[in-house]
Amino acid sequence: MISVTPSGQGCGATVTGVDLASDLDATTVKEIRNAWLTHHVLVFPDQELDDIALESFVETIGPIGADPFFGTIADDKRIAAVSRRADETGPVFAEVWHSDWSFLETPPAGTCLYGITIPPSGGDTLFLNEQRALEEMPEPLRTKLEAKTALHSARRAYAPDGKYAPDKYKGSMDIRPSEEALAVFSHPLIRKHPETGRPGLFAGSYVFAFEETSDDEAADILDELNAWMTQPAFQYRHKWQEGMLVLWDNRCVLHKATGGYEGYDRLLHRLTIADDPTYYLPSDGL
Repeated sequence: MISVTPSGQGCGATVTGVDLASDLDATTVKEIRNAWLTHHVLVFPDQELDDIALESFVETIGPIGADPFFGTIADDKRIAAVSRRADETGPVFAEVWHSDWSFLETPPAGTCLYGITIPPSGGDTLFLNEQRALEEMPEPLRTKLEAKTALHSARRAYAPDGKYAPDKYKGSMDIRPSEEALAVFSHPLIRKHPETGRPGLFAGSYVFAFEETSDDEAADILDELNAWMTQPAFQYRHKWQEGMLVLWDNRCVLHKATGGYEGYDRLLHRLTIADDPTYYLPSDGL
């Protein structure tokens, strides 16, 4: 049986007593998924995973998803490298609150990162519990947000003239801007988690507007929403170690990168997990 230790912060838990490189039985997979749905971010320390083992574990949680606008590592068609060289001086990649690929019609259920080269300090990843942020939200703000449909797009980041255009981004990430980033998809700002039914926000930096809302009003709403939900009480700060795998639920948490490791290389391998209801636990398993 796995051991699950909550972080004591806004979300997150550490899982021990399991070797993710082994063949996991159905009971262990169910325990991991239950813990994931409960704590939203799971940390698995001291794991020895090659790329094949990493993919095999992810496929116990769901099908491996696509990563639009990212290239993959040379010897694999699905794993992306989240990297930064010691000599890089530009902005840290993904240093804004977001849910991975929320601009897709069906965003990924989860993402995992596996630490390979980790600096001695800095590079923490922050997570934000959108369900708690909604549950503790003042009623006037919740009423204002209740019926809003958010418009999500990757244009500001991955359009040909976006933040990661080749003439702007000079880092080591294999980022591939495209006209496809101009697409827009809508999602309710407040929605039920598709697997647990628990209500939560579905927000983040890919939201640029709301249906039937003026630009000025949308900007005011986003400012008020961001000021509320980014409070430290709703956050979990994750400190990385080599050989550590982190799995999070994009359906109910936001995350962002941080810097603070200038002069050191950093490398993690990343996979997203498609949202496939055939992997959901039955209601009596939650």
